[in-house]
This record gives sequence, structure tokens and C-alpha cells, in this order.
Amino acid sequence: MSRYGLISLAFMIGAVPAWAAEPSVITLQPQPQLNWEVTPEGVGFAALEGNRFEESYMAMVRLPGGLVSPIHVKSAAMHGIIVSGQMVHVAANEDGSSETILEAGDYYEIPAGLAHLSKCVSKTDCVTFLYQDGPFDFLPVAGAGQ
Repeated sequence: MSRYGLISLAFMIGAVPAWAAEPSVITLQPQPQLNWEVTPEGVGFAALEGNRFEESYMAMVRLPGGLVSPIHVKSAAMHGIIVSGQMVHVAANEDGSSETILEAGDYYEIPAGLAHLSKCVSKTDCVTFLYQDGPFDFLPVAGAGQ
């Protein structure tokens, strides 16, 4: 039976799923109220959910216009949506000749352990919504050029 069939059956026999019985709360965080933590490189992180150093998390991430990261890996997979600016993510094993420029509304996914570089190719800052399925780390790849 499908999930929707089970939910319909539960309502017909009077059982209410736990998520349906809980009160609804809407969380609103206007951009001016985000608490940005900025790294020495100028990258900003505004936590939305979770502690990025201890667990999976969601955050708004802001890269300065023109920033190019060194080639690095992350221990957890990244899933992001561009909010503003233009970004490029390139796997270290690609030649970079066919870079795809991502703009507002575009999605990217970078698998855990994949050596890559990220660039904010716009003159203005790049802001992304980011979900990472494990704690944050940034592990530069020794000897890798850009």
C-alpha cells in the first residue's frame, strides 16, 4: 500500500499520525536578521539548522565576488541552491573547459570525497542555500593546482 493509502486508512479508522497532531510553527528568518559568521577568507555562514561542526546542517553561505577556492574535498555530500550571484563548481579531474555557470534558482550536488574547486564568478557576492549531510570540513588537496 502506498504512503498516501496508509495515511487515508489511518484517518478512516481514527488513527492520526504523530506529525498531524503536532501544532504547526512557521520559522521566519528575514535576511537582515541572519547571523553571519565570516571566515578569514571572507566566506560567510548563517546557520539555519544544526551545528555545522558537529552534524548535518542547513545554512546560507556567502562567498565574496571573484573568490576561487583551492581544490579541496569535504567528508559529507553538499546539496545547494544558488540564491544570488553566479557560481561554478568543477571536479578536480575535469579540464574545466566546459564550466557551467549556475545562477539564482540553479541546483548543485557535490558528492562526499570528490576533489573540487568552487568559484563565485560574479562581481557581486554569491549566496547559496546549503545542506550538508554531515559535519563541515574543508580539506585542501596537497599539490593540486587550480
